[in-house]
Amino acid sequence: MSDIGTTTRPAPKAAVILTKGAEARIADLMSKAPNDAIGVKLSTPRRGCSGLAYSVDYVSEELAFDEKIETPGGIFYIDGASVLYLVGSIMDWVEDDFSAGFVFENPNAKGACGCGESFMV
Repeated sequence: MSDIGTTTRPAPKAAVILTKGAEARIADLMSKAPNDAIGVKLSTPRRGCSGLAYSVDYVSEELAFDEKIETPGGIFYIDGASVLYLVGSIMDWVEDDFSAGFVFENPNAKGACGCGESFMV
């Protein structure tokens, strides 16, 4: 049997890598989710001094171009229009004595505002 003409490709990677902390937070959010929520979704709405911000919200419907990542605690979606700005990012959940929130290491961000609320690509 010949393998000519066949190609083996690796499975596509998710646009965003979730740390164990981020996955645990998604599980916590889903345990408290409204009844109609099917997951949580990351998007990058236009906001702030630098142009784009990170937003994580409950979603009640799956849209055709959204990326879907199954985590142990629930489904995590990435807004289809935001994927381009997020490819290669790492998403973590960080808590300390004074604050708690998702933190992003985004290789596409060319800059951020002083307060850290928004970024530009």
